Amino acid sequence: MSGHSKWSTIKRKKGKADAARGKMFTKLIKEITVAAREGGGDADANPRLRTAIQAARAANMPAANIDKAIKKGTGELPGVSYEQINYEGYGPGGVAILAETLTDNKNRAVSDIRRIFSVHGGNLGEVGCVGWMFERRGIIQVDKEKADEEELMMAVLDAGAEDMKAEEDYFEIVTPFEKFEAVKKALDEKSIPTTQAELTMIPQTTIKLEGKQAEQMLKLMEALEDHDDVQKVYANFDIATEIMEKMSA
Repeated sequence: MSGHSKWSTIKRKKGKADAARGKMFTKLIKEITVAAREGGGDADANPRLRTAIQAARAANMPAANIDKAIKKGTGELPGVSYEQINYEGYGPGGVAILAETLTDNKNRAVSDIRRIFSVHGGNLGEVGCVGWMFERRGIIQVDKEKADEEELMMAVLDAGAEDMKAEEDYFEIVTPFEKFEAVKKALDEKSIPTTQAELTMIPQTTIKLEGKQAEQMLKLMEALEDHDDVQKVYANFDIATEIMEKMSA
């Protein structure tokens, strides 16, 4: 699995996401609002909205909050208008970084993102400088104790999955962008629970980091992820699991 995906998984297991639950809810509400604004409020006809709602439910967001966010997106309730902007740049060791944001103040966002890159040994680049290094994919994780490996593999491959790998205590399923919904539906129909299911960006190549550069890179990731306007961050670093475990403590 890619370094940033493993980093996210480690943080989730350490409970760091729970410690910032309010911030996580804010990001999820933004995504639901924008998804509803761009594709309508019917989740059955709007894949982006459907995925956002699933993520919100997985985070135990109250149904009333989800409904309110949808109505703000469709205009049934007044709300803030968010602009979707991607920022690209380089981190320590030349690592490629792609940050997806939803902001109501573009000038504030670019200023903050540039400062975060600079403080942590990176540089904000031009649009398109690293985006070509990533490919849109679906990532689904299933705890090993919740599914038989052979049965799971047959189910996901039949539904269109690209690959399935066994990690330490879970299976990671990679899907093409357009097959994500079909694979997730196949698991739901077999009552196989998932611990994570999201659309992500996977790097085509990775850069191995150690020592100070590895620590700097993870601090840069944390600073970006902690910013209110940043929804997701992708990077092509390869850092040893033990270093990521230590930094997430």
